[in-house]
Amino acid sequence: MVLNENGLKDRAQWEEKGYHLPQYDREAMIARTKENPMWVHFGAGNIFRAFQANVAQNLLNEGVIDRGITVVEGFDYEIIEKKYRPNDNYSILVTLKSDGQIEKTVVGSIAETCILDSEDEKEFGRLKEIFSADSLQMASFTITEKGYSLVDGKGNLLPAVEADLAAGPEKPGSYIGKVAALLYTRYESGKKPIAMVSNDNCSHNGDKLYAAMNGIAEKWVENGKADAGFLDYIRDNTKVSFPWTMIDKITPRPDASVEEILKKDGMEDLEPVITSKNTYVAPFVNAEETEYLVVEDVFPNGRPALEKGGVIFTDKETVDKVERMKVCTCLNPLHTALAVYGCLLGYTLISEEMKDEELVKLIKTIGYKEGLPVVVNPGVLDPKTFIDTVIGVRLPNPFMPDAPQRIATDTSQKLAIRFGETIKNYKKQGLDLSELKLIPLVFAGWLRYLMGIDDNGNAMEVSSDPLLDTVVPYVAGFQLGEKADVEAALKPVLENEKIFGVNLYDVDMAKLVCSYFEELIAGPGAVRATLKKYV
Repeated sequence: MVLNENGLKDRAQWEEKGYHLPQYDREAMIARTKENPMWVHFGAGNIFRAFQANVAQNLLNEGVIDRGITVVEGFDYEIIEKKYRPNDNYSILVTLKSDGQIEKTVVGSIAETCILDSEDEKEFGRLKEIFSADSLQMASFTITEKGYSLVDGKGNLLPAVEADLAAGPEKPGSYIGKVAALLYTRYESGKKPIAMVSNDNCSHNGDKLYAAMNGIAEKWVENGKADAGFLDYIRDNTKVSFPWTMIDKITPRPDASVEEILKKDGMEDLEPVITSKNTYVAPFVNAEETEYLVVEDVFPNGRPALEKGGVIFTDKETVDKVERMKVCTCLNPLHTALAVYGCLLGYTLISEEMKDEELVKLIKTIGYKEGLPVVVNPGVLDPKTFIDTVIGVRLPNPFMPDAPQRIATDTSQKLAIRFGETIKNYKKQGLDLSELKLIPLVFAGWLRYLMGIDDNGNAMEVSSDPLLDTVVPYVAGFQLGEKADVEAALKPVLENEKIFGVNLYDVDMAKLVCSYFEELIAGPGAVRATLKKYV
């Protein structure tokens, strides 16, 4: 069994092994897509293969759409050259369900692949043709949040971007400059409308993409490298829209256990490729079953009926509410609580933590009792049902090899939004802040975690965080089992609004955090004892 057109001719062989195959004339679909492209996607990684490509596959199977997706890779060209094209643009989606079932789907919805290389006349020329087509309705993106940035961490223009701003749209070198050049091609071909749809997991993602396109267009116009009307075109959402979206689906790196399952089926050429840019690419992708994509419905050239594939279309305000529901209450705070305490208790898998009675009680209380009272129901998704799925289905899924150590990365950057917003909402709504018992316990747990000592008293590696050098010195003097003036040492951290979203003294929470911290450092085993006492 080989994953390509020739290998899939014996459909019965694949179906006998339980694979769901494309139910449409793929050759005809590819021809129609190339002639009248409808949907271009930038970013050929795992989330795209597991989510957007599969949505298109389902709609093709049902006859809702008759064209597929053109996928473009602009960061790591080897993904296309070494995996997509040798497999005739097929991939296998292995859906890992929490009840132990495994669903295997051969996804064939990708009609064409392109490399975003302005130095390659054939590849970039084809992209210019696609962006000139009347039929093109949307360009979607999964290029990570940093993909939209024109500057580095210090606010300086990235060298490739700086060069592009000066040189204009002819042969840009930066990723975002190349996208802007393609949009300029669409402008020059008749100011044709399009939706530029970021699907990256970051707040107000459409604004980030707009800011990048607008920033480049401004400089090109200012430098006389682009027509002045290009800026008006980008700023007119009846021509070019930048919808906000919220995406949620866990798609870990292709797992060796999944590879073994496929090998036993008789699949060949499964070995993953590690590219020169250190991208890990396999002919299959594994993912959880649960997925959400909520999209602001602003598409100036129309759009495919993706709602029939489970995508939720709504207005900008609702997208914002859904994102806040997820990030501030229903998923991310629970993840952070599990990360901090999971590391301290020696866990290496989130799914294993979900067998721990105290930890499950901890996140249930944070989610249902402390968070839900102030969450705004977005209407399109029910917050309680969302938490039910997170706690009952997603986090316990043994197939999702997610580690608390990974989630503990950059915790100082997460606490303000994941917990501080709930505290602020309690204050805003006049609710009793003393009802918040376990959110302060997470704060205390994080400070205990920063000591780099687990609950058995052994040294423990602390995950990377930009504020480690700032905050670790405040806990460096504590020893397990030794009395100390906790508040005197921790006061500068507890006052830091940037970390917690609020000054913990202003909300009468600092002393409680200090009290919890004293109990957490009482000696080996104190973390478990404190959890048993309070949850």
